[in-house]
Amino acid sequence: MSFFGMDCVRKKERELERKLRANDREYNLSFKYATNAIKTSKYNFFTFLPLNLFEQFQRIANAYFLFLLVLQVIPQISSLSWFTTVVPLVLVLSVTAAKDATDDINRHRSDNQVNNRKVQVLIDRKLRSEKWMDVQVGDIIKLENNQFVTADLLLLSSSEPLNLVYIETAELDGETNLKVRQALTVTGDLGDDIEKLADFNGEVRCEPPNNRLDRFMGTLTYGGQKYPLDNEKILLRGCTLRNTEWCFGLVLFGGPETKLMQNCGKSTFKRTSIDRLMNILVLCIFGFLALMCTILAIGNYLWELNEGSQFTVFLPRQDGNDAGLSAFLTFWSYVIILNTVVPISLYVSVEIIRLGNSFYIDWDRKMYYARNDTPAEARTTTLNEELGQIKYVFSDKTGTLTQNIMIFNKCSINGKSYGDVYDYTGQRLEITENTDTVDFSFNPLADLRFMFHDHALVEAVKLENPEVHAFFRLLALCHTVMAEEKKEGEIFYQAQSPDEGALVTAARNFGFVFRSRTPESVTIVEMGEQRSYELLAILDFNNVRKRMSVIVRSPEGKLSLYCKGADTIIYERLHQSCSKLMDVTTEHLNEFAGDGLRTLALAYKDLDEEYFKQWQQRHHEASTALDDREGKLDQLYEEIEKDLLLLGATAIEDKLQDGVPQTIEQLSKADIKVWVLTGDKQETAENIGYSCNLLREEMNDVFIISGNSPEDVRQELRSAQTSMKPDAVEDSVFLPERTLGKGAKDEATNGEYGLVINGHSLAYALERSMELEFLKTACMCKAVICCRVTPLQKAQVVELVKKYKRAVTLAIGDGANDVSMIKAAHIGVGISGQEGMQAVLSSDFSFAQFRFLQRLLLVHGRWSYLRMCKFLRYFFYKNFTFTFVHFWYAFFCGFSAQTVYDEWFITLYNLMYTALPVLGMSLFDQDVNDAWSFQHPQLYIPGQLNLYFSKKAFFKCALHSGYSSLVLFFIPYAAMYDTVRDDGKDVADYQSFALLTQTCLMLAVSIQLGLEMAYWTAVNTFFVLGSLAMYFAVTFTMYSNGMFLTLPSAFPFIGTARNSLNQPNIWLTIVLTSILCVLPVVTYRFLLIQLCPTINDKVMFKVRLAKATPPPPPRRTRMRRTSSRRSGYAFSHAQGYGDLVTSGRFLRRPAVSRSSGLTHIGRTTTGFSPMGRSAGYSPTGRPQNAKVPDVEVTSLQMYRTIRDPAL
Repeated sequence: MSFFGMDCVRKKERELERKLRANDREYNLSFKYATNAIKTSKYNFFTFLPLNLFEQFQRIANAYFLFLLVLQVIPQISSLSWFTTVVPLVLVLSVTAAKDATDDINRHRSDNQVNNRKVQVLIDRKLRSEKWMDVQVGDIIKLENNQFVTADLLLLSSSEPLNLVYIETAELDGETNLKVRQALTVTGDLGDDIEKLADFNGEVRCEPPNNRLDRFMGTLTYGGQKYPLDNEKILLRGCTLRNTEWCFGLVLFGGPETKLMQNCGKSTFKRTSIDRLMNILVLCIFGFLALMCTILAIGNYLWELNEGSQFTVFLPRQDGNDAGLSAFLTFWSYVIILNTVVPISLYVSVEIIRLGNSFYIDWDRKMYYARNDTPAEARTTTLNEELGQIKYVFSDKTGTLTQNIMIFNKCSINGKSYGDVYDYTGQRLEITENTDTVDFSFNPLADLRFMFHDHALVEAVKLENPEVHAFFRLLALCHTVMAEEKKEGEIFYQAQSPDEGALVTAARNFGFVFRSRTPESVTIVEMGEQRSYELLAILDFNNVRKRMSVIVRSPEGKLSLYCKGADTIIYERLHQSCSKLMDVTTEHLNEFAGDGLRTLALAYKDLDEEYFKQWQQRHHEASTALDDREGKLDQLYEEIEKDLLLLGATAIEDKLQDGVPQTIEQLSKADIKVWVLTGDKQETAENIGYSCNLLREEMNDVFIISGNSPEDVRQELRSAQTSMKPDAVEDSVFLPERTLGKGAKDEATNGEYGLVINGHSLAYALERSMELEFLKTACMCKAVICCRVTPLQKAQVVELVKKYKRAVTLAIGDGANDVSMIKAAHIGVGISGQEGMQAVLSSDFSFAQFRFLQRLLLVHGRWSYLRMCKFLRYFFYKNFTFTFVHFWYAFFCGFSAQTVYDEWFITLYNLMYTALPVLGMSLFDQDVNDAWSFQHPQLYIPGQLNLYFSKKAFFKCALHSGYSSLVLFFIPYAAMYDTVRDDGKDVADYQSFALLTQTCLMLAVSIQLGLEMAYWTAVNTFFVLGSLAMYFAVTFTMYSNGMFLTLPSAFPFIGTARNSLNQPNIWLTIVLTSILCVLPVVTYRFLLIQLCPTINDKVMFKVRLAKATPPPPPRRTRMRRTSSRRSGYAFSHAQGYGDLVTSGRFLRRPAVSRSSGLTHIGRTTTGFSPMGRSAGYSPTGRPQNAKVPDVEVTSLQMYRTIRDPAL
């Protein structure tokens, strides 16, 4: 749980506009605004019991048992004592109440921890330390570096130049790069002067509380002037103050009215498919119960008419008690007796099993990531078995499949490729950890973590090659990175995207060090000489332009435009003189693409002073225009960004996480379809698809859907379908919807295919008229990649598959943009990675690496599903068998609603005698161990097909119970009929028969459990044998003289146990009954294994043959993939920082006085770190390759999949 709580408090009245006055509590209190205290708990000491019971009785099962209890209190129909229902009901309510109470106590603790934090508040002209919950709207508070923002504040002043503050918003949107906010100049002049701040009496009028994080509208009236307020002047609760000594803010919204708390809407309650099936089955059971009771009531009516009159001589009827009334009362009596078909303990047991299986995930050391000290976590305990039925996995790419750590790997400059290493024969060498790295000691400002292996590039820099210098000068100037230098030489870069950070770091190491910027200039150190370039314009990046440019004037007065962007975009704007260089660079780009690298083309042009002055004037007019501002600016950008001269290209590696290809291969063998939904561009996504084995060269075809109109998209989808299945029916979109309705199977194709679709085409494909066409095409493919998709589109794709396919979906992601997808899928998995914790907070399960997904599904998920299905099959069997015996007995007791068992046995059967053995099986059972589960991913497929528990399996279970109950009733009945003890005393009485039947039942269900169990542990054995021992111990105790004398009415079976169970014929009957109960099961299973064995049977047979652990996996050789597919550089999804950079709102305090950089004074780390063979950039600034001592290396999947011809 994050620090700010989980649930929201509803607003009582709708507020239309907020008015407040600084430093005037009396005025602000008149509006009754919420204080800053938050409350996420549901109960208090007095409301807990009534509210919790009210909630619990809203569940149909609990209400049903309460109804039964009411029936049992009515003497005319009660055939069982009230305690037979009260004891289990109270136990269930108590366990659930205890769980709810624990959860709520934790919420109270979290609330208290947050509410009791301290902050400095300006009260009575003094700064006082107050609790967060005592802060009120209109208060002025002081925040210091690294403190959480207390409430939604209007920024008044700060310690930084131009009244800037830097904030981290990871708790709000998952982004870890710093954002900048700036106060109004009029309030910034207040500074930290307490007297001035105390005299500040500005009035704010603004929007009412809402959940829009990206928008704020309001005005500040101060000193007779009115000033506009927007989002850039607001600090939201949930942010953290960074790199700012102090700031003062005016509280606008507190506690539940803050945007953070307004945004924490409740997640939808997720139910598993087994839960939904259980609801249907329970309703069917209720119907069946009513049918049985009706049959027995009719039987009672007929019996009363024909036989009952004979008893009235010595058992006279009460007045008005005719056969009809007797039948009516008998119906309700049998409702009470036969209620054990749906025992209340079923729901308790299910919760315990889910909780236990959740702990296995939390405790699994093989899913623990030592580098970040991150264990796997089951954040929801109700969805475990659903993990064993996943058919579709929807994955984010950046940060989920990849590490989101960018590495400057290779480059092409003026037609020469750099980055590869060759031996003396000219053969290209594979770069390993032992390959020599370039020595950057000539550059005192270099980042020590940056690694590069091609010495030729450094030599070219040292030889002052003009193209190489221009290349790195461009990288040092054309960006929106911010630099921070607190000590001489200690430069820390804060980049908008990891790509930019990696490029600026590369330029820094090769002698072109970006050092600082102002709104009008960029200062870099070129080969030891500090130079300041005048920054005249930033032509910012967006998703349409796919490029950014800067226009600068060098210290010598030369005007230049530097541009970097996607290669296809840059090539369209090059001067015709570059055609030969373009051809060579294109070859290099294709090579880089073959290695799955993200590419970027660099170009420049020199500008004419006169032309630029005239262009600058038009640019100013366009940027202040009120109509079509963006369109006018785009035209100007297009005009100046032409006839560029090509410098070269960069290649950045977004490293795959460890084990991603193997994981995807394993999931594919388990018949799980993986769809990648990413905001990255098509070329990048496609290359990563090949890198991680999602797309393969062996595929028959990979279809690219990139139409710009609905007709184009429809045609591309149809042609793809025709290619995959030439004999398919034409115009399939006009087929009835049931062709793709719930549970439709994917159409078979004549090969393996992939599908890549981009964002604008996907928008058309998701329209109602085309969604079925898109889904049909996608489901025919082995892999699907959707690129340039928005967070909303991610959720729409998941919803589409949920709507039309009867399949379980899982979404996995690591950023705030994945939250909607994670919430939409049946199962949401969050990866705790580089993009904050937002995805994890919304997820059902979380861990640190994508590779752990195969263990979560193929081991934990499969076992959980298998255990739950075995539990349900066995639970229904033992309870149906127990209950049906009552049904047969009714025909022999005049339909009088007499119970066949002792009342204490009825009470304890589910609570004590059979509870622990079935829980033991459900918590410890496994068909094969984790190693064999990885070797045979096909074991996962039965879960997707619902083969272990379904309506058919339930019907089989009911038939089996019917047979067992017939045996359990009629064999003891026949054996006891007219029988005497060996000493001649009577043993054929009701109580002896009851004891014999319940003993036979106990043994029969215990043997059946033994047959169900595939994996015996000491705990299981103890539970099974212990429960039988408990049964006999309790039975002899209950039927003893002492208990009878203590409470004669409660313990009427005096002496029955010792009277019956010392007779050999009784034990012979018990053995015979037990054998006849299990004989058909053993026969059926034997024939099934011999004639049509399941995948489980085959693997378990192999395990028995092997009798040893699997052999270690063979060592994998590194495959070098060559492909002609083009890669593309992917910028950050967000609009660039150009406006911010030129506005002057980002400025840091002046850094320490700088030398030229030739003398090195204490070089330390920055936010960049190398991974593998080059420099890495992490947006969080954490060291990425810090070694953890003595950590066991987790091999990606310890067990390699072996294709077995027998399977």
